[in-house]
Amino acid sequence: MTTDETALLTARVDALDRALALGDGRVSSTTSARITSTIDGVRARLALGVDHTVVALVGGTGSGKSSLFNAISGLQFADVGVRRPTTSEITACVWGNGADALLDWLGVVPERRIVRESLLDGDSEASLRGLVLLDLPDHDSIAPEHREVVDRLIPQADLLAWIVDPQKYADDALHSGYLRQLVGHESSMVVVLNQVDTVSPDVRPALIADLERLLVDDGLTGVPVTSASATTGEGVRALRVALSGVVASQSLAARHAGAELNDAVAALETQVAAREPAAASLSEIVDTLARSVGLSAVAGSVATAVRGGTPSAQGFGAVQEDAVALARGLWLETVTRGLPKRWADDVGSRIASTGELRIAVADSIAELSLTARRSALALGLFVVAVLLTGAALVIGSVAVGSAQGTGETNAWTPAVAVVALVGAAAAFVASRAARSAAARRRSDRVLRDGRAALEAVSRARLAVPTEQVLAEHRTVRELIASARG
Repeated sequence: MTTDETALLTARVDALDRALALGDGRVSSTTSARITSTIDGVRARLALGVDHTVVALVGGTGSGKSSLFNAISGLQFADVGVRRPTTSEITACVWGNGADALLDWLGVVPERRIVRESLLDGDSEASLRGLVLLDLPDHDSIAPEHREVVDRLIPQADLLAWIVDPQKYADDALHSGYLRQLVGHESSMVVVLNQVDTVSPDVRPALIADLERLLVDDGLTGVPVTSASATTGEGVRALRVALSGVVASQSLAARHAGAELNDAVAALETQVAAREPAAASLSEIVDTLARSVGLSAVAGSVATAVRGGTPSAQGFGAVQEDAVALARGLWLETVTRGLPKRWADDVGSRIASTGELRIAVADSIAELSLTARRSALALGLFVVAVLLTGAALVIGSVAVGSAQGTGETNAWTPAVAVVALVGAAAAFVASRAARSAAARRRSDRVLRDGRAALEAVSRARLAVPTEQVLAEHRTVRELIASARG
């Protein structure tokens, strides 16, 4: 693995770790545990270095896996035959030195380890230097601790070599229990049809073809399938050559780690939506809350008071809880549309409850001014109208008195009286119009101030908490994209 590959994997792991941490509480515990295990495993593998390539031989009872382990290593070290089912320990053969920390991490006890190279070998084993070959317990063992070891080691190995035999290669326990779960890991797998010496050479191609078909049915494409016999040695040399190529491939560990991260990313992607819901408008919520407090009725009452010249108007009554609940429900439905349930539930827990929202609405409208102040212009015009009316009456009285006393009257007196009356009428009409205009302005202001207060409550108690959750969702989604690589 190159420095660049290590840096890329480290960055992907860090992004996945941050996404999981930020999504805490919104990711299922099962998914979170699985991803955490992957993160820990990849980090531990990277920390141990990549000087060794871990190849695990995995097979069922009677597949000849341990015999093949001995044939590849050239040592009779792994337990075979009747001794094999008695242990759940992992057997390891190491080509080269410096693998103790890796073997500790893999859980291989010291007495089950052997180093293959020696001075007597010369350079005959040099092509496999760096290989750690593991012989795992039988995956179909009736002992649960055997299967637990297999399940633990499968994610830790750089290459899985599935050893099958001609009689049980189609076993459903293998295909449904393991192989179908490894789609996406094809580059880190090989299947070996062992014990081919037990079948006629002319049927072997058909067996291999059928095995390849089963793998494709499992969703696995491009997985190499080869044959071998630990008894006769057939295919063993080819396996050693293939393993030497694996050891020489510096990107195998990176591919395996990348596949593990891809699985974790895919699992975390199921916990978020493809995108955030469209931004919701507060207008409809404010409309509903305005109805819950009777804002229009109160504004109309203020307008009536201003037109009538009374000092006070109808105040707000109790806030209708049902209407507040409706407004909250409409908001929640809109802003969580398409979100996974845990994220939607988080939005619901962060925004104000119906009771909290009702109290906030009541507090906000209580601060509104509902004073029905009389229009100064309307009052002035009314005074002018009264004065002009009075003047017209006085002038008219004077004109009538003069006519009765002297029999004569000034020609302008009636005209002045008429003008005064007309002016008074105009002043009365203007005063009424001024009161109506003032009533409209005051009513509009109550509506405007009321809606502004309700919008402020909606923004603080609904929009801001929602935006926080959606921003976290967006960040998790972006981190997942970074972890995808």
